[in-house]
Amino acid sequence: MRHIRLMQQMIEPSELKKFSGMQRAAALMLALGKENGALIWQQLGIDEVKELSTTMAQLGRVPAHIVEHLLVLFSSEVSTISSLHGSFETTERLLEGILPEDKLKEVMEDIRGPSGRTMWDKLSNVSETVLAAFLKNEYPQTVAVILAKLKPEHCARVLSALPRDFAIDVIQRMLRMEPVQREIVLEIENTLKNEFMTNLSRSQRKDPHESMADVFNAFDRATEEAILGALDARAPESAERIRALMFTFDDLANLMPAAIAALVKNADKRQMALALKGAPEEMRAVFLAAMTERAAKMLREDMASMGPVRARECEEAQSGLVRLAKLLADRGEIVLVDPKDDETMII
Repeated sequence: MRHIRLMQQMIEPSELKKFSGMQRAAALMLALGKENGALIWQQLGIDEVKELSTTMAQLGRVPAHIVEHLLVLFSSEVSTISSLHGSFETTERLLEGILPEDKLKEVMEDIRGPSGRTMWDKLSNVSETVLAAFLKNEYPQTVAVILAKLKPEHCARVLSALPRDFAIDVIQRMLRMEPVQREIVLEIENTLKNEFMTNLSRSQRKDPHESMADVFNAFDRATEEAILGALDARAPESAERIRALMFTFDDLANLMPAAIAALVKNADKRQMALALKGAPEEMRAVFLAAMTERAAKMLREDMASMGPVRARECEEAQSGLVRLAKLLADRGEIVLVDPKDDETMII
């Protein structure tokens, strides 16, 4: 009976075709566990461990008959398993005790990174301007190796941002480049991780003045003016910096027509009517121009039917529209143009 069962397990399940070679290896290592798989893990190089671990962490569920087929020599041990579930947690638990702590940390950092990206994928998400500013001080051959690892679109943007003569030199080296030794690539990768990415993380910490500008945007106008006035007396430079970073209701007039239209579409109609009732005629015209003739007429009627309203209510409604504009910008639906700088766009 055991012989017949083993023969059945030797017949490849049709579902196995859905699994790549690396996925099959990941399922196998998960099934082997720490004790049985330790010797195998110890024989793998760091790149192989990363690749296998990444696949394992993203594996999901593997049916038992697939596991049994992959582990036919151990079928008696896994026959009761209904499924395996690969995740970051199960992968990390499996590698603990198998790999040295520093090696385990490196592997898990790479596969856990934002959406499980590798160092080179992370680098592809760095602004071409920032990356070019760093690379222009490096040796052209090193830059050629780095850019060769990036996606073509990002590589093109970085080359465009580099000084022209330097970029040409890099391109020529990329054209003549031979396969690079693994040790050199690892050294470059470690340099990028330890120097560039670390410094980038530090430099990209949000300016506390930006956070405070958001707080001031949420104040009613009277409170905002009172506190800014008091701050002027104690820390005039900070007060001026906050003013420059604040995005106010008046600044909405500088939005592109498409952004105004998106704001109109998403705004609460009563809130918009209240906000515009306390606004200058020029500001009203900006919003009314983004509406259909019928919608503009209805808004005018809504404002007229309100009668007298408190200025504070209008200011609160205007602050609500500012918050909505920022929310839409954060979601990438509109672009806010900074009125303090014609060249700057806040997305």
